[in-house]
Amino acid sequence: MKRITQVFSLWCAGAAIPLSGQTFTTLYSFSGTDGANPAAALVQGTDGNLYGTTNAGGAADKGTVFKMGTGGALTALYSFCFQANCADGLTPNAPLVEAANGEFYGTTLYGGSRNEGTVFEITPGGALTTLYSFCPQGGALCGGGAQPSGGLIQGINGDLYGTTYIGGTDGGYGTVFKIAGGVQTILYSFDQADGQNPAAALVQTSLNGDLYGTTASGGLAGYGTVFKITPSRVLTTLYSFCIQAACADGAIPSGPLVQDDDGNFYGTTSECDEAPGYGTIFQITPAGALTTLHSFNSGDGACPTGVILATDGNLYGTTVGGGANNSGTVFRITPAGAITTLYNFCSKNDCADGSEPYGGLLQATDGNLYGTTQMGGTFGTVFKLSLGLAPFVKTLPGSAVAGTTISILGTNLTGATGVTFNGTAAPFEVLAPSVIRATVPAGTTSGKIRVTTPTGTLSSNVPFQVLP
Repeated sequence: MKRITQVFSLWCAGAAIPLSGQTFTTLYSFSGTDGANPAAALVQGTDGNLYGTTNAGGAADKGTVFKMGTGGALTALYSFCFQANCADGLTPNAPLVEAANGEFYGTTLYGGSRNEGTVFEITPGGALTTLYSFCPQGGALCGGGAQPSGGLIQGINGDLYGTTYIGGTDGGYGTVFKIAGGVQTILYSFDQADGQNPAAALVQTSLNGDLYGTTASGGLAGYGTVFKITPSRVLTTLYSFCIQAACADGAIPSGPLVQDDDGNFYGTTSECDEAPGYGTIFQITPAGALTTLHSFNSGDGACPTGVILATDGNLYGTTVGGGANNSGTVFRITPAGAITTLYNFCSKNDCADGSEPYGGLLQATDGNLYGTTQMGGTFGTVFKLSLGLAPFVKTLPGSAVAGTTISILGTNLTGATGVTFNGTAAPFEVLAPSVIRATVPAGTTSGKIRVTTPTGTLSSNVPFQVLP
């Protein structure tokens, strides 16, 4: 079974006692026929299941889409390269996103009409539609972009946004694009000086629609950037990495940014390719002021792949290498920079617990952390780390105008007796134990959503944004 890693290489140069109160569980080990080498984070659907991709394995050994219950029962939904000449794509390398219509959307790194990647839609039942094939006009530079590595987000206007690692009209250094109704629009083509090779998903701020992201190279020193692009397509380079001595500020940003309630962003740099060091965790303000929170030393991990902001206010993430067994770690870091290694991979014989967790983490609404490892097990694994974090609810979409019907995703929602938007009661209907349908009430303002259930009150993990 072949192994496909991220578009940009991450090199990392080795049993752990679990911390009190935590439990690590290997939920699944891929066999090859059901997928192999997952390299992307999981997402949780409104049906309560986890959805993900593998970049190899399946019927044609070109990657799969799968779903899994939180108990570990896996169903392979689709095997890529099912169509002639892999017109449906191959090597999905990024997470899926569930849109407000209940369908999932994703990208493949290769395949499609010109073997430069695709955008696809897939139903929870596994029916796949190819929405777009990259590089339709051909040419050496692929002016429309090529090889989308970072996955998609759904914007506040309902359109899909993403990046391509290469291609574009300014030298082939990558693009930011939009997909609406199967039609692609290039929002920006990087020119190397302002960034090169975006390899992570974007983040959108709900109120003004600005998009934030990173490039893995380019910028002032050639080691990557953080950027902002407005709805009017004006791009601002907020920060260029490796401008401090010995790259103390980090180099080669990896993984998507995550935003906290105060508007600040957090992210990671991998550094393990061309620059010295083992990677960093950073905070950056919307204006571009960067603070390095932690520099990895290999013993505590190497090559971090991004962070998530959990319900306890701390950041959690994975490193691809380093740690006690040089096979990667799961870590927790406070916003002030205090870091704790929670798990060292390859702590079991033959790395049965997994190795090289490229995909990062998901906090599901049951409070537990879930992730994948690209190696270990048979052909990679899915794991769960239980830390006693409280369950919560989240919304789909994360912003809307008053009067809009939205979905509220959670766990054990049967019997819910009340839903409030920032304190304002809302009409609602429980559709299933995992989902409530609610209407954004008139007169409410942005803030946390709370759901009252027979066992207690659940709060949303992030504020819901009420749009004007």
